[in-house]
Amino acid sequence: MQFHIENMTCGGCARGVTRAIQGVDPDASVTTDPPTRSVKVETTASESEIVSALNGAGFPPVRE
Repeated sequence: MQFHIENMTCGGCARGVTRAIQGVDPDASVTTDPPTRSVKVETTASESEIVSALNGAGFPPVRE
């Protein structure tokens, strides 16, 4: 699944996004790209779990 996260603008934000996702699924593969504000996630967790974790961390995602 892939998301656009408008407020992921730097490496620190990208680490926060990765931590939030891996808090749900420690084995998730997370690829972040702050310049385009996109994140690609390969996980066994549901999309709703990932969205909830990102919202809770202050990084509201939009599905791409």
